[in-house]
Amino acid sequence: MKRIGVFTSGGDAQGMNAALRAVVRAGLDRGAEVFAIYEGYQGLVNGGDYIRPIGWNAVGGILQMGGTIIGTARSAEFRTREGRVRAAYNLIKNGIDGLVVIGGDGSLTGADVLRSEWPGILDELRQDGQIDEDEYARYPHLAIVGLVGSIDNDMWGTDITIGADSALHRITYAVDCISSTAASHQRAFVVEVMGRNSGYLALMSALATGADWALIPESPPDVENWEDKMCEVLSAGRKAGRRDSIVIVAEGAIDRNGNEISADYVCKVLAERLHEDVRVTILGHVQRGGAPSSYDRTMSTLVGVAAVEEILGATADSTPQLIGMKGNRVTRLPLMECVEKTRAINAAIRERNFAQAMELRGRGFQESFRILRTLVRALPHEPKPGQRRLNLAVMTASAPAPGMNTAVRAAVRFGLDRGHHMLGINNSFLGLIENDIREFGWMDVDHWASMGGSELGTNRHVPVGKDFYAIARTIEEREIDGLLIIGGWAGYTSALHLLHERENFPAFDIPIICLPATINNNLPGSELSVGADTALNNIVDAINKIKQSAVASRRCFVVEVMGKYCGYLALMSMLATGAERAYLNEEGVTLEDLYCDVQMLNTGFEHGKRLGVMLRNERAHPLYTTQFMADLFEAEGGDLYEVRMSVLGHLQQGGDPTPFDRILATRYAHRCIGFLEEQASAKSSDVTCIGVQGSDYKLSDIDEIVRRYDAKHERPKEQWWMGLRDIAQMLAQPGPQYRSKRMLAGG
Repeated sequence: MKRIGVFTSGGDAQGMNAALRAVVRAGLDRGAEVFAIYEGYQGLVNGGDYIRPIGWNAVGGILQMGGTIIGTARSAEFRTREGRVRAAYNLIKNGIDGLVVIGGDGSLTGADVLRSEWPGILDELRQDGQIDEDEYARYPHLAIVGLVGSIDNDMWGTDITIGADSALHRITYAVDCISSTAASHQRAFVVEVMGRNSGYLALMSALATGADWALIPESPPDVENWEDKMCEVLSAGRKAGRRDSIVIVAEGAIDRNGNEISADYVCKVLAERLHEDVRVTILGHVQRGGAPSSYDRTMSTLVGVAAVEEILGATADSTPQLIGMKGNRVTRLPLMECVEKTRAINAAIRERNFAQAMELRGRGFQESFRILRTLVRALPHEPKPGQRRLNLAVMTASAPAPGMNTAVRAAVRFGLDRGHHMLGINNSFLGLIENDIREFGWMDVDHWASMGGSELGTNRHVPVGKDFYAIARTIEEREIDGLLIIGGWAGYTSALHLLHERENFPAFDIPIICLPATINNNLPGSELSVGADTALNNIVDAINKIKQSAVASRRCFVVEVMGKYCGYLALMSMLATGAERAYLNEEGVTLEDLYCDVQMLNTGFEHGKRLGVMLRNERAHPLYTTQFMADLFEAEGGDLYEVRMSVLGHLQQGGDPTPFDRILATRYAHRCIGFLEEQASAKSSDVTCIGVQGSDYKLSDIDEIVRRYDAKHERPKEQWWMGLRDIAQMLAQPGPQYRSKRMLAGG
């Protein structure tokens, strides 16, 4: 039987526990034994009780916990040959020949050093008589798989690392709070965030919060007198009507000469040159603490399962792999290639080769930096002489989704900065019918980045009959050259109708693009919709509270979530919360399913289980309703447990958008405005949709999109998330070969 060791090392990061849980349960499910190595590399060197088997129950209830339950520590001893010999000895004596390492580049490098020295260390241990010939023959090589735990998101080869999204949540919440008090007093705030050699947190939090300036190590200000430029922009913003100024500084920020730029120095510059009341907030380790976000829970879970699959398939010739994410996909890359490229970025920064540092950070990072440089402007660029200034219109359609306002703000500013007129259509297509349109200025959308709901107003009205004549008249009167529709299926359907009515109404012969925004994430052509991440976090927060009440009283909760006929929210919530079950319309619900679930709950509570959470998609079954299920479990549970029902309702749709949704909305909007400008300038009139597909952003024709859609059930015909169903089920409940009375008590 394969034995896998798992440990966390270096700085802790939210989501490490989720990754640990996934490694342990996936390993057990696949027939391996899993050993937890406590206190990182120091525990590996110490051996003894620091290395011990870890079972299914031991990782129950840890998804929502920050930090790492098995501890982490940096070890000076492991950096020595003697320390690594002791570590190898401890692994062999415990029968471990595979390691899953969760940490940063130093931790991953240490593991690879141990792997590369393994044959020599084996010879040394045999010669010293510390291991016998049988042990020498049984453990000829050490398999290594790396998962990156780092809130800084500083590893090459993966779009995001464990903990980075949660850190962004902490920063975004703090800056949102700071912005309100700053605006009240017309103050400037300088906020220092983590990121010694990485500007990711500073860059993305500036995008997400609508900050007015950001300083990062990879691309310092490109002028020597950058202080004058910063003060000029902030001063112009005040004159334009902005009541606050927010500057975000990465802790590793430097100028072009490599000199440190501290938050205190920025504060001093602003106070002296702008004569303003300036305050400094250093967020510090609050960014690293607390419960992980929904994304960190699910992403860490998926890479943890992939790590087990990789290590169980490793051979003597296998190259150690780093498991990461590219777009919406788990990826595998050679571990040391990723480490070397990461170190090359750090070296480029030290050598002040900032162009190389930015290039190595990748296209996504570079695009986000260019976007930020536009959004932080106090006013847009003046139109170029002789430029054709387009009239580009933007609306929100379908049900409200958090992040709609963020997308509108970004679209307006990108359009204005390119010299065009930006028109906001109030009340969705009803506003277009009634010519209820306003022209936006730069500062009109200044604080929209963090606002939930839709300031333009939205509804599900789809044009029919005489609506088309009114819309055509409005387009002609307003001389609209391109239309951006931000919303769900009602918006997509309306765009398709305008396309089909072109023969009757030539005014519709303009480029139109749909930006996916719906909490249900049920649109074809895009795997990720704006608003879905916020809804998932709302669900996760609610279930965290439900669990706390349930565990105190031996309760089972049946929780109903939104989604109509689409099971995305239910399934992803199951992954993120560790719920025992998710009932989906895609699978249906049978009486046999309910019988098995009753047996599972009863057996679990009989043997010490204290809480249960059963998730139900709102339209999982027309007869087996949430109330029916709660009543059934209550009747069959008897005195073992109480059952409560919770219908989360529209709290899933409300609240300020998460950083993930704000950044996604901004990047979508950037590409949408580029599409409209390119099409209108070329006299083209495609009707298309934008979306994340796999690891990239892609455009799809509206006709093609419709063919991929199950209109009856309002969801894509092919749903990528259903591929995660088996993983969610496996992690929630042990398989038959490992199911025992004791295991059934775990969550």
